[in-house]
Amino acid sequence: MTQNTGTLQRVAVLSDAETATGYRLAGAEVIETTRENAVHDLEHAIQNGNYGLIAVDTGLIADPLSATARSMRGRDLPILLPIPSLADAFNADTVDAKAYMGKLVRDTIGFDIKL
Repeated sequence: MTQNTGTLQRVAVLSDAETATGYRLAGAEVIETTRENAVHDLEHAIQNGNYGLIAVDTGLIADPLSATARSMRGRDLPILLPIPSLADAFNADTVDAKAYMGKLVRDTIGFDIKL
């Protein structure tokens, strides 16, 4: 399957309603969904063909690559980027939300940022 490379590809975040506002305030295009509809909405965004990158909240879909394997077959785009769920930082198993977020930053960029 060939894809149109002459058009500007958009970036979106697949998120729940609670987190969507923060992404919108940051200027991101948001595909707002629920856990029950997340796979369907992600597959629809893939089939749409307008996105080059879709960041997917892992609280909605733990493994977006596996969940959409059939829809992604033969496609190079969009790139699906799993992003940690904000809810993970504040659930009962997370003792220290600040330490959790610090670990995410360390794992992502390789060092700590202290303010």
